[in-house]
Amino acid sequence: VQLVESGGGLVQAGGSLRLSCAASGRTFNNNAIGWFRQAPGKEREFVIGISQSGHSTYHADSVKGRFTISRDNAKNTVYLRMNSLKPEDTAVYYCAAARITDVTTRINLYDYWGQGTQVTVSS
Repeated sequence: VQLVESGGGLVQAGGSLRLSCAASGRTFNNNAIGWFRQAPGKEREFVIGISQSGHSTYHADSVKGRFTISRDNAKNTVYLRMNSLKPEDTAVYYCAAARITDVTTRINLYDYWGQGTQVTVSS
């Protein structure tokens, strides 16, 4: 059972990245998926999430209008599109599968985690 993030890297402020979260070992099509991030010296925080069906999403205020999330259940993959990136978006980004179908910000409801991918935004 594994979630694998990819797509991180170094980008200039104002640039864009698309992260992918691919599941293997089992399907996560019945789980809500969330993206979290953790900057050095800070706690892991919720960024954006999507329901099992893909019909509902929720995002943190800090990424409103800039980040979008989508999922392709046929490919067992979730995507995070990040536009207008800012230096304060620099962090390790993690995807996680929740034990419920509805999108949630509650980190304790996420049972499966990826290893993370580094996103660095230069000013």
